[in-house]
Amino acid sequence: MPMDLNLLSMFLAVAETQNFREASDRLGVTRSAVSQGMGRLEAFFGVQLATRTTRAVSLTEAGEQLRRTLSQPMGDIREALERIPGSDIPRGHLKVAVTSIAERFLSGPFVASFAEAYPEVTLDVTVTDDEFDIVARGFDAGVRLGEVIAQDMIAVALTDAQREAVVASPAYIAVHGTPETPEDLLKHRCIGWRPTHRTAPYRWEFEKEGKAFDIAVKPQITSNDLNVMLRAALAGAGFTFATEETFQPHIERGELVCVLQDYLPSFPGFYLYFPQRTDMSPKLRALADHVRMARRNTSR
Repeated sequence: MPMDLNLLSMFLAVAETQNFREASDRLGVTRSAVSQGMGRLEAFFGVQLATRTTRAVSLTEAGEQLRRTLSQPMGDIREALERIPGSDIPRGHLKVAVTSIAERFLSGPFVASFAEAYPEVTLDVTVTDDEFDIVARGFDAGVRLGEVIAQDMIAVALTDAQREAVVASPAYIAVHGTPETPEDLLKHRCIGWRPTHRTAPYRWEFEKEGKAFDIAVKPQITSNDLNVMLRAALAGAGFTFATEETFQPHIERGELVCVLQDYLPSFPGFYLYFPQRTDMSPKLRALADHVRMARRNTSR
């Protein structure tokens, strides 16, 4: 008996969301229909494709192999359908994976202006600091720092060069003093970042006389949420570390003070990136054009 090809689209929805309910919402069917469809697909292949729990779904090795096999062809089919004659108007669902420190993209005005300019595009932004293959995970594009983007991707500059900043509130500095060197941070209360609770806090990176080095500060507070770190610093909890652009409004208002700037050189900024294709879909082209326009406007 031939396979129902609709089951493959359903499987990808499950693989990307890792949740039957979210997959059913995306497909517009019931949760039980998704569960039964997965059962039929597993019966067809004669192997378990996913492990179910009450909260989530995780792919087995066979399921992961099927996801990798299907992701690229299904993405090509979706883009081909969007490029048929008469469909040059940007429309459809556009999935973008964005690093949590891409302030220019996430701050609000960029997303709002894109939504206004392209009302038929549904922009789905996933904020994540995990590194993965955006194509295999079903994303149309990503936003990351230029230095970590694979060379086989097309990259469109979202910002100019960036630099890190070490900041604290004036109240904290008035009581505890100003560090003269990065090593002095070891004597201060610090607010650190780590992507997950299973990883060590991020080491703060500096440069002196052209030589890069890092400091393993011992943060009293750690978080994977930049806003938690920012609010803690504003409240006087200590020094924190992130891109200068993140802190700029608070620096300009005198709510935060930069230190150790001589040890913090610039580096490549943030880019929108996506795989090379012979013919880009209208929705992705619209996003790339919007990024270019936004950068021109902010660089004036």
